[in-house]
Amino acid sequence: MAERFAIYPPVVQLPRDPSNVAHALTAAFPTRLASDVRSVLAVMPEVRLVPMMPFEVRVQGETVAIPSRIYNEEPGADLQRPLTATQQVILHCLYSRHSDGRVRQRHLEQIVASGEPWVVPFVVQLASEYVLEIIEAIGRGLPGLAVPGSDQRRVYGEFIARNQAFFARTERRVVSYWSCYYRWKYGAFGAYPGGVLLEAFRAAVVEQVGAQWPRHTPRSAGGRG
Repeated sequence: MAERFAIYPPVVQLPRDPSNVAHALTAAFPTRLASDVRSVLAVMPEVRLVPMMPFEVRVQGETVAIPSRIYNEEPGADLQRPLTATQQVILHCLYSRHSDGRVRQRHLEQIVASGEPWVVPFVVQLASEYVLEIIEAIGRGLPGLAVPGSDQRRVYGEFIARNQAFFARTERRVVSYWSCYYRWKYGAFGAYPGGVLLEAFRAAVVEQVGAQWPRHTPRSAGGRG
């Protein structure tokens, strides 16, 4: 899977205090998971670059700040083995934000089917990225989005309903990457895997709120609605 479309942010050197990284990564999860996050951080190799550009969303009544990118090397299997099931999900969530697209996809595939509400923003954010294989992996991992009343539909619908501005930015990013890199292959936005995924997300939130939801994507190949 090529990274030829990557636009990397400026590299920032980490101050000497490593707790800056720990604080940034702990803030990506609800406070009740803080001790589990610390256990995960203990097995992650140290890094000299700070996590980049966090985005804030609301998860179960709390605001979390999830980094757009992290730069830690992956821990070996022997270090991961003692982690609990919850801690392993946390680790996969963090590495789904890795600067290497192959690493992001590998860890996404371990969490995409999770029903935990705090996993949802990690998945939705990846839907707005440029790597087509990642978007296709999300679609494969969320078959329940197409099933009215399913648990997957409910958890994604609830998240989007509480994060309208975040979802609007997600839509605009998906449209931008389609227009820039994939329009030649998918002439209609509705045929693009990212467009299909956004429609499934929109159906999930409409089911939750019982009303139409604002649209920031093309209704057809020729215009926006």
